[in-house]
Amino acid sequence: MRLSHYLAVCGVASRRQAARLIDSGRVSVNHQLAQHSDRVKLSEAVTVLVDGQPISPVQPKQYFIYHKPVGIDCRLLADDPHSLLHVLPESPRLYPAGRLDKDSRGLLLLTNDGQLTQALMHPDFYHPKTYVVQVNKPIKPEFLLMMAQGVQYGDVHTRPCDIRALSPAADEDRFNIVLTQGLNRQIRRMCQALGYKVVDLIRTQLLDVCLDDLAEKTMRPLTAAELLSLQRSVN
Repeated sequence: MRLSHYLAVCGVASRRQAARLIDSGRVSVNHQLAQHSDRVKLSEAVTVLVDGQPISPVQPKQYFIYHKPVGIDCRLLADDPHSLLHVLPESPRLYPAGRLDKDSRGLLLLTNDGQLTQALMHPDFYHPKTYVVQVNKPIKPEFLLMMAQGVQYGDVHTRPCDIRALSPAADEDRFNIVLTQGLNRQIRRMCQALGYKVVDLIRTQLLDVCLDDLAEKTMRPLTAAELLSLQRSVN
């Protein structure tokens, strides 16, 4: 298989992230600087290093959800004490399928399945993600309408989305929103463009996988039904 595919199968990163590792000269195969054209046969002994460290053999696929708290950075940076890397178990080696910014909390899918990760993160698939958001002042009907139609900020115009206030109260400052995009800090930037500031943001659902009552800072394996639902959604 192609080297980027092999790195994904081994749980190092998604294919796209693995390609970046190869581009930056951080990968070697049998002590030679890796090229994108390199192929790896699982039936043959091969030494693959990333940043000089050997890659573990292919591991069984693992799937968990984690209730990320505010303050955890989803980038896997060893020198950052706030990195998700320091929360993850040493084995199995997991990485996030998508991100939540440092100031947000909620459901994060963790896996070593690079193919599933790439499919879930690819912008062409329109996978829905559900959030509950609190802003700094009462929500007006015009705000909900403009958010639903898509918001312009910078060079971006966001896709239409489903959105509703959590109650009809006049002082309601929280809403539920379902996005099919994964732009950087998208909800915060949408709100800011319309004169609101996000004070709390929690992701509660990814496709049919729900956070439910999973305690903050804890993780659990996906159920068989949840995994089957995810796999069906990307095939």
